Amino acid sequence: MDHFQYQNRQLYCEDTPVAELAAQYGTPLYIYSQAALLEKLREIQAAFAAAEPIICYSVKANGNLSICRLMAQHGAGFDVTSKGEFQRALRAGGRTSPIVFAGVGKTDDEIEFALTNNVFLFDVESEQELHAIGAVAQRLGVKAPVALRVNPDLPPKTHVKTDTSVKGVKFGLDIETIVDVAQSVVGHPGIALVGLHMHLGSPILKVEPYRLGAEKGVTLIRQFRAQGHDIRYLNMGGGFGINYRNDEAPPARAFAEVILPAVRETGCQLILEPGRFIVGNAAILLTRVLYTKSTGGKHYIIQDGAMNDLIRPTLYGSFHRVWPVQPPENVPVEPDVNGDPDDPQPFRDMPHCFKQDVVGPVCESGDFLAKDRPLPAMKRGDLLAVFSAGAYGMAMASNYNSRLRAAEVLVTGRTHRLIRRRETFADLVACEDDCLN
Repeated sequence: MDHFQYQNRQLYCEDTPVAELAAQYGTPLYIYSQAALLEKLREIQAAFAAAEPIICYSVKANGNLSICRLMAQHGAGFDVTSKGEFQRALRAGGRTSPIVFAGVGKTDDEIEFALTNNVFLFDVESEQELHAIGAVAQRLGVKAPVALRVNPDLPPKTHVKTDTSVKGVKFGLDIETIVDVAQSVVGHPGIALVGLHMHLGSPILKVEPYRLGAEKGVTLIRQFRAQGHDIRYLNMGGGFGINYRNDEAPPARAFAEVILPAVRETGCQLILEPGRFIVGNAAILLTRVLYTKSTGGKHYIIQDGAMNDLIRPTLYGSFHRVWPVQPPENVPVEPDVNGDPDDPQPFRDMPHCFKQDVVGPVCESGDFLAKDRPLPAMKRGDLLAVFSAGAYGMAMASNYNSRLRAAEVLVTGRTHRLIRRRETFADLVACEDDCLN
C-alpha cells in the first residue's frame, strides 16, 4: 500500500489528499492509484521475464474499462470468464492483445463469439464443454485452440469458497481422468489441444502449492505429447496472494522460483492470469460516517459503505484494514496490524481505541465491513478508508436495497479523473421503465 500513505496525519493517494476526492466525488468512492497498478504489473512481468510470459489480466477481479485499457497499454492480455468480460477486453484494446477464455459454463453463443473474435485460448473445464467447443468450431470451419484445465487435487490452500483445486469442486478435469479426455480428441477436426491450464485458487500465500502443481503439470504435458498433441502453453493461472494485513504475501519472484523450472523442462510458453495481485492493493473504498451507536455491550460505526459496495467481508469473512482518513492526534497514524492471517488477534494494543463494528445501511445483519476492530471514537461526517479494496470490490457490487453503486476515480500523482460515474436512479430502473404498463 505504498501509494496510500499518511502525510501530516492525513491519508493521501499518491500526491492527492483523499479528503479532497471525497469533497469532489462524494462517498462511497473507490479510489485507485495508477502507480500501484503499474508497479504490480511490472513486478510480475519482471519476475517471470526469463520465460517471456503472456500475462493475461483477470478481468473478473476488476473490469473497469479504464483499468483494463491501462493493462493493455502496458503489455497485458486478458483472462475472461464470460461474453461480457470478453467484450470489455475488446473495448479496452484487446483486439491486439491475447484473450484467454475461462469459466465452467460457456454457452454455444459465447463459444461462437470467442471463435469469431480471435480468442487466443479456451481454458476447458469439462469433457462435455470440450466437445461443445469442438462442435461449434466445426460448424464455423475452424479449429478451436484449447487448454485442458486440470484439478490437481492439492491440499486446501485458502478459503473454502475460493479454493479451486481440491477434490469435489466444480472446476477443472480430475487428474485421474484428464489424460483419457485428451486421448478422446486426438485428431479431432475442430479442436487443437495446445495447452494445460491449472488455477489453484485465491488468494494463496505460500509458494509450495505452485511447486507441487507445476510438477504434476510437467507429467501431464509429457503424456499429452505422447498422444500426439502439440502442447505449447503451460497456463498456471493466477491466485498469488496480497498483503491484506501487513507483509504476509510472498513477492512475485518467490512464485517464479517454483514455476519457472517446469516452464524450462516442458519448453512451453508460460501464461499467467493475475488479477488480485495487480489491482487488490491499488485501491481503497472511501466511506463517510453517518452515525455511531452503542447497544448490548457492542459499539457500532454506521457509515455509508455497505455489503453491496464491498461484499467480501460478508461473503468470505475477509479481512480489510479500516482506519480514519484523518486519525486523531492521540492514536497512531496507522493501525498496528499483525501480518499473520492465522492469528486470531490481528491487532496489537491500540492506545485510545476500543473495539467497534464497522457496518453499513443495508437491511441485513450480515452487512458489515469489519467486526471488533480497535478504532478511535468517530463522529458524524468523519471519513474512513477501507484498504485493499481493488479486487472483487466494485466487480461484485450490487444494487441491493436499491442502492446506487459507487463512483470510481483513478489518481495519477496530483491529478485524478472519474473512471465510472456514480449511478443515478434512472440507471437503476432503466431496464424496468420500458416494461411498465
